[in-house]
Amino acid sequence: MATQKVVIDPLTRIEGHLRIELEEENGKIKKAWSESTQFRGLEKIVENRDPRDVWAFVQRICGVCTSVHAIASVTAVENAIGSKIPDNARLIRGLVMGSQEVQDHVIHFYHLHALDFVNVPNAAKADPEKTLEFAHSIGSKWRGNNLKRFTEVRQTIQQVLESGQLSVFTGGYWDHPDYRLPPEADLMCVAHYLDALEFQRSMIRICTVFGGKNPHPNFLVGGMACSIDPDSSESINQVQMDQVRTWIEETIEFVNDCYYPDVLAVAGAYKDYFDIGATHPNYLAVGLAGSMFGGDPSEARISGYGRGHGHDEVKPGVIMDGNLGQILPFNPKKIEEFVTSAWYEYSVGDDKGLTPDKGETIVKYTGPKPPFKWLGDNDKYTWSKAPRYDGKPMQVGPIARIMLSYAQGYEPTVKLVNAATEKLGITVTQLNSTMGRTLARAAEAVLSASHLMDDYLALQENIKNGNIDVFDPSRWEPKSWPEECSGFSLIEVARGNLSHWVTIKNGKVRNYQAVVPTTWLAGGRDANGVPGPYEESLMATGEHPLVNPKEPLEALRTVHSYDPCMSCGVHVLDVDGNEVTKVVTS
Repeated sequence: MATQKVVIDPLTRIEGHLRIELEEENGKIKKAWSESTQFRGLEKIVENRDPRDVWAFVQRICGVCTSVHAIASVTAVENAIGSKIPDNARLIRGLVMGSQEVQDHVIHFYHLHALDFVNVPNAAKADPEKTLEFAHSIGSKWRGNNLKRFTEVRQTIQQVLESGQLSVFTGGYWDHPDYRLPPEADLMCVAHYLDALEFQRSMIRICTVFGGKNPHPNFLVGGMACSIDPDSSESINQVQMDQVRTWIEETIEFVNDCYYPDVLAVAGAYKDYFDIGATHPNYLAVGLAGSMFGGDPSEARISGYGRGHGHDEVKPGVIMDGNLGQILPFNPKKIEEFVTSAWYEYSVGDDKGLTPDKGETIVKYTGPKPPFKWLGDNDKYTWSKAPRYDGKPMQVGPIARIMLSYAQGYEPTVKLVNAATEKLGITVTQLNSTMGRTLARAAEAVLSASHLMDDYLALQENIKNGNIDVFDPSRWEPKSWPEECSGFSLIEVARGNLSHWVTIKNGKVRNYQAVVPTTWLAGGRDANGVPGPYEESLMATGEHPLVNPKEPLEALRTVHSYDPCMSCGVHVLDVDGNEVTKVVTS
């Protein structure tokens, strides 16, 4: 059979715009290109601005990953100017990051990824009583599991189907032959899809309490903008702290009783996807989710930037070639970004990599005029740079953190991973796969929900002891800064390792770069022609299934397993902050 070109554009149920081009032959993917079709210009926008204000700009890189970019920015600036934040500020940032991370994982599975495996119309055929039995059989203790709820959801699905208006479920490949769950499992998952909508709205209030609003909460170089006063109704007081505890308890309940059992059940029905979608077996992380460092972790940890509560037990590290028996020390100087396949140019030549502290964002678009027909024949085909560590493409994100903490013997991770692999009959190595990334994200949510309570209790203890300080004013004024200084941050966020890099001169930003998780994963070929993780996971073996090129469900499963956030990898603003183009898809 002849090779067929397949274009998925836009790839939906992600954040931002992503185009995937494939070459298919005999029902298998042979070649793949990951193409970011937006331009990200925030690095240029913040040049010559007050570094204390930059967090408010770069937080707008994304409407989902808002807090993490702000925290990465203020941490980088603090590292540059020498500000040491109070312990309470560190804990509050941990609570904000942790709540957003768990919310992100829940939204990703139920609202972005689950429909690759869950057939919504099929749920209308389910028996609600058998659905309740199925929920119990998989160990789901979720309080939303009851006959009345499942009956109501089935009726709603039936009404939607009869109306012919599928709403958010329009456009699904519901007739694809590789949907495997029985109707009862589909009904349970759709009910939990709806429950997750309510849950994520509730738990993100934690960000609102400490940040004043969400999205785009408020932050402050030197600490946090929220004040703590147990006796004031205008500050963080005990009433609000009690509310936060309730939301954390609800988070722990939902993740453990609903989300994690659902993922295990879906994984059990699609076990072959533990052998599909493997990418480069290289993993990079600076610790567990929520780890925050200003500067080199080997130095920053001495300065007390680790979060504690398990975070100090999992050291920054790198795993190469899948060798879990050898954890290499992490060295931020080994991070480089390439523009060989991206629409930028470097002053040193496009075949050279640049470390982020010397990074350049020089736009040079050489592609065809949109709308695109085919980009894969061009040397440059994306707006996403290609980060490399020691010259190698890396996996970042939940799978990297799970692998790193498992290899270091972190007991909570080891316990979760061993139980899951035994239940599913797979090996740890098979977690490098489409389904493995999905399972790792759910397992991490279990760990992170627990760490949320740890941070909460530590903050509560500080307040009880009279420690209410959230801001270090000693380095606030620019006159206290060196004439020229540089700093960077390394933070483990929902999708992976995030770093911001800043150079300050005469009180203004001279250069700014952000290396984000989706750039690590979605970037294209480098100077050696080595593909990025998205591309590799689709074409590495030449055996990735694609039964019907007109319904590329299998490819969507693999790409969605990374939880793409293209608005982080690229951003549609020009250097004056104006919208470049507006695209409406249906």
